[in-house]
Amino acid sequence: MKTLLIRAEDKNRWERRAPLVPDDLAKIVTATGVKALVEQSEKRFFSREQYTAAGAESCQGMGKGEVVLGVKEIPIEKILDRKTYVFFSHTIKGQKANMPLLRRIIDGSCTLIDYEKITDAGDRRLIYFGPYAGDAGAIDILSLMGEHWAAKGIDTPFAAFRRAHQYDSVADARAHLTEIGRQIGKDGLPEAICPFSVGILGYGNVSKGAQQIFDCLPTERVEPDAVGAQLRPDRANRHTVYITIFKESDLVQPKAHGAGFDLAEYYHHPERYESRFEPYLPFFTLLVNAVYWESRYPRFVTWAGLKRLAGTRTPPKLCGIADITCDTNGSIECNVKSTDSDMPAYLVDPLTGTTRDGHLGDGIVLLAVDNLPCELPNDSSTFFSNQLRPFIPGLLGADFSKPLEESGLPEALQKAVIVYNGRLTPRFAYLQEHLSSSIISD
Repeated sequence: MKTLLIRAEDKNRWERRAPLVPDDLAKIVTATGVKALVEQSEKRFFSREQYTAAGAESCQGMGKGEVVLGVKEIPIEKILDRKTYVFFSHTIKGQKANMPLLRRIIDGSCTLIDYEKITDAGDRRLIYFGPYAGDAGAIDILSLMGEHWAAKGIDTPFAAFRRAHQYDSVADARAHLTEIGRQIGKDGLPEAICPFSVGILGYGNVSKGAQQIFDCLPTERVEPDAVGAQLRPDRANRHTVYITIFKESDLVQPKAHGAGFDLAEYYHHPERYESRFEPYLPFFTLLVNAVYWESRYPRFVTWAGLKRLAGTRTPPKLCGIADITCDTNGSIECNVKSTDSDMPAYLVDPLTGTTRDGHLGDGIVLLAVDNLPCELPNDSSTFFSNQLRPFIPGLLGADFSKPLEESGLPEALQKAVIVYNGRLTPRFAYLQEHLSSSIISD
């Protein structure tokens, strides 16, 4: 049985999550007898005393752990040889910034398992923070917009809404927003921001998290094909927040004239498709992006599209974008850099194609925090840990001296092994090209 270590997160000062919470760790220790270690941390949401009570020893550094569990990327200088690391590595797309980390893991004869690739037989993710990214993103964009509008002299009840990290839990935030919703139902919203309409791109876990926040308000769903008719100022109600959920067929269309949308074809041959989202832009106050994206897919919001939008109405109706997916220069092209909770947003000038820090002033507010669940450390860690716990006994009991397929590692974990004892696994052999390119560019 391997020694299990939970590392101290050091992505930034806001990262207070843990991959296993004390209650789940206690169950693992009781069931397996594993020696558990927890690296000391001054900012982790769960205290050293809680982990000690769960049966873990406190330690400095990762040297004593054989299996190291983390959340975010581990700094290269902290990687130790011949260990098994489990964390979100952000390498599977060949991300250039993390190729040196991947190279160090390979050179150190380590094993790397990425949570993002732990999937079932249908390739559905089994371990994720998704709902809480959506929760935090929706909370934050409403709070930011309340302050943004207040600075412009537009009084809204959202000015009293706080950031996600200022609430004890999602339930606490929802209770406060429900009070705000009652106020909107009674007094309405200012004409200057009505009809108040929110477009949510995507319908998965992140989208559902965001939806449950907005649904604390008096909402009405509007189908994408009814947006133009229902979101006109002369038809809208100041006491209602209008929500539209966009699926893939609403976001893209085949390039071939007369061809119909086919979801499987889109995912396998996205080059055959183009965005059809720009015509919706004039109708929304806020956008929430919750769509998985890679560079081979079309963009949904482009600089050119924003410039055309601003040219028809200055300032445009679109006031804020919460890019929860947060692919820089990705599906939301004006997301040029990720942010953190110290300064979560910046202003986008659609006419000049430029940005500036802060969310007060002229421009479209862009929320681009790349680890939003860290703003809800208790809720998100508990949710994540509950999913991860069943896999830990199999991980600890596997024999990594044998070939991967004979190691005894559960199948869902085998699929997520990027590097095995210092070698890229066949499933991730394509990353060698990215590693080689990184060496050349270095």
